[in-house]
Amino acid sequence: MESTFAHMETLQSPIIPTRASEYVSIEVTIEKMDIDVTYGPISDFMKDATVEEIWINSPERVFVARGGKSELTNLVLTHSDVKQLVDRILMWSGRRIDLSSPFVDAQLPDGSRLHVVIPEITAEHWCINIRKHLHRSLGLIDLANRGMMTAEISSLLTRSVKSGMNILVSGGTQSGKTTLLNALVSQAPVQERVITIEEVFELKPQLPDVVAMQVRTPNLQGDGEIPMRRLIKEALRMRPSRIIVGEVREAEALDLLIALNSGLPGMGTIHANSAKDAVIKLQTLPLLAGENISHKFIAPTVASALDLIVQVKLESDGNRRIHEVSWVTGRFEHDHAEIESLWKWNRSEYIRGIATDFPLENWWEG
Repeated sequence: MESTFAHMETLQSPIIPTRASEYVSIEVTIEKMDIDVTYGPISDFMKDATVEEIWINSPERVFVARGGKSELTNLVLTHSDVKQLVDRILMWSGRRIDLSSPFVDAQLPDGSRLHVVIPEITAEHWCINIRKHLHRSLGLIDLANRGMMTAEISSLLTRSVKSGMNILVSGGTQSGKTTLLNALVSQAPVQERVITIEEVFELKPQLPDVVAMQVRTPNLQGDGEIPMRRLIKEALRMRPSRIIVGEVREAEALDLLIALNSGLPGMGTIHANSAKDAVIKLQTLPLLAGENISHKFIAPTVASALDLIVQVKLESDGNRRIHEVSWVTGRFEHDHAEIESLWKWNRSEYIRGIATDFPLENWWEG
């Protein structure tokens, strides 16, 4: 046991390779992370392919999600178990958590996403979420076969991506936004250069020319932060064919809209309850960029920058489904961009919209 912890302590010290072969050897070492040692008491859940997410509200309240539904497990931990679990996991993330930085959001070598919050932000206990990406490599046809959409919608989305349309995936937490976005990006032509920008690395598009970037949090002195707005500006200097923003949350919406409005195709996700709400939110977020930004500027920008909004939802039975595909017509009225429905789920089947001016011919065919 002592040798195991001695090995883990060596991982904390920075290793700076000087040759390409050393980078390869370090990557191989990281990929061999021992799940049993790192995850300890929750390692069985990490190895269980049916478990989508694990979260710990308190040492006695450990939950998992299977098939979109949550379950309270019979696992009971101690406060020390929880702290040691976080310490071991963070060794692999390169990030830290303490009283000065009581949140951490990180990707682990196996692709899982870690989020931790500690007191005094939480009332009493350390709160941990580990989200496993079980369906990250699925394509649109795979998602259609799983019931997330029909073959007709899959065909529409594929044609829309290949034609260079700008697509916004909207939905709530755990609705499948990232999985769908990854499948959409993977439909881009193979000769394109795709730049992805995220808070934490999650997207893994199946393309040959991809550059992934993530934000950086400040150090102990409060320096070194690299926000998403900066990454979008840097991405424009990297000869992109397409820019992908993992999630639009704040003022970076303005930079994304300006980039998309300049003729550069792109995609992203946003938290919203409907396609209409997604448009309203996308018109509101840029106002965070400064007082000189007005609705009168944002409305026509959104109307001309976006083409499709895909609304996804986690249903009560645990299934994830596209509930609406809407077209942003390019018109706006009363400072609001106009949208028209292409497909809408009515709880039993998809209803086709009219959208006679939609630019793709026979868009409703599979």
